[in-house]
Amino acid sequence: MTDTSTPDSSVSEAQETDSPEAAPEETKKSESVASDSELFRQSEIAADYVEGLLDILDYDGDIDELVSAGRPMVEVVGGRLQALVGQRGATLEAMQELTRLAIFRATGTPSRLLLDIGGYRANRRKELAAVARNAVEKVKEHGDAVRLEPMSAFERKCVHDVVNAITGVESESEGVEPNRRIVVRPVD
Repeated sequence: MTDTSTPDSSVSEAQETDSPEAAPEETKKSESVASDSELFRQSEIAADYVEGLLDILDYDGDIDELVSAGRPMVEVVGGRLQALVGQRGATLEAMQELTRLAIFRATGTPSRLLLDIGGYRANRRKELAAVARNAVEKVKEHGDAVRLEPMSAFERKCVHDVVNAITGVESESEGVEPNRRIVVRPVD
């Protein structure tokens, strides 16, 4: 495993637990926002869990753990990983949820871990940006709302981010999982 993010987190974790009389505002802050060392610890737990899964499944891959944009992340890179992504990322999503459960079991805290395998999420982000820009063009050209195909929460977030950065249009999600989709419409 390769550490690509923060320095040794065990020192800061020890300092946090050695002080039983933390200030009330510090306690409130730690309850609402995880520190980088806590996030990195989550990514380490996730990396160990994913490494165990890869061993069981007899897949080879390099695992990078990091913290990015306030989220723990684990990236698995290597050849022959497409089966771990699955059709439209379904297997990847399932592995991410299992890994989040492993983090919760180890820490007692829910995690917003983002798992990527074989660069699938980075590539999908680019594809979704193009889908979002295309929908915006149609809305601006015709003035009618455009409903996109159902998407996962990750995919919807990517589209919302692109649409929200463009003036004159807005987006919202409608429907119920697994058929939740985005509607792009002109701003009134």
